[in-house]
Amino acid sequence: ILMATAVSQLAEKTSGEESVVIESFAHALRQLPTIIADNAGYDSAKLIDNLRTAHALGKSAFGLDMEKGITADMIELGILEPFYLKRQVVIRAAKAVEMILSLDNII
Repeated sequence: ILMATAVSQLAEKTSGEESVVIESFAHALRQLPTIIADNAGYDSAKLIDNLRTAHALGKSAFGLDMEKGITADMIELGILEPFYLKRQVVIRAAKAVEMILSLDNII
């Protein structure tokens, strides 16, 4: 959610069609925790609301604990994602979308 917020803020500072594309990317990022919670069989609306509240209160290390179906401090749980790894995941996902869109233009 924090990454999506940062991308949305970038979209607000950008003009034209590029702003729409950036905001769409932010929307896709916001969907990730919802999809994860849904796939785990939990009430995603409640979990995401709790996660947003935690982040708004400055608890940036909070995430979804899918074993218990709650929001929790990921550092306390020992769940750490290196920045490099997260960066590479986002870059590769964006490249995959770019390839799909390129194929769509060819067809």
